Amino acid sequence: MAATRSAHTIWKGDLFTGSGQTTLDSSGLGTYDVTWKARAEQSEGKTSPEELIAAAHASCFSMAFSNMLKEAGHVADSIETRADVDFVPGQGITEIRLAVSASIPGISEEDFQRIAGEAKTGCPVSQALASVPSITLQAALNS
Repeated sequence: MAATRSAHTIWKGDLFTGSGQTTLDSSGLGTYDVTWKARAEQSEGKTSPEELIAAAHASCFSMAFSNMLKEAGHVADSIETRADVDFVPGQGITEIRLAVSASIPGISEEDFQRIAGEAKTGCPVSQALASVPSITLQAALNS
């Protein structure tokens, strides 16, 4: 059975001087201000579609990675994933950089890197973002 998650945005005005509010409906966690300036320049306490994509990608990768580790017989003590999403006005999202740092008892560096790479391509958000020209991964195993 599919799980559906919902959010909505109300926008007022034109692209460059207008503003909006995005609400996370499914979770009820909040309503966040969005503006073009927050998207293309400085965030100044507002969010953007790219920040929301970064959050989705970081959490999806972490979940996929933890699952793939378990399937390989490993359980992480911790996984910390950062996603940086580059947006260029007129071009769109040009690059996503994932960086993961994890503590995983008993795993070899080779297995760690292999599973991290598989998680990068296998997580559903990575697959949804496949049209992004560059998605990179930097993976560091903590000792």
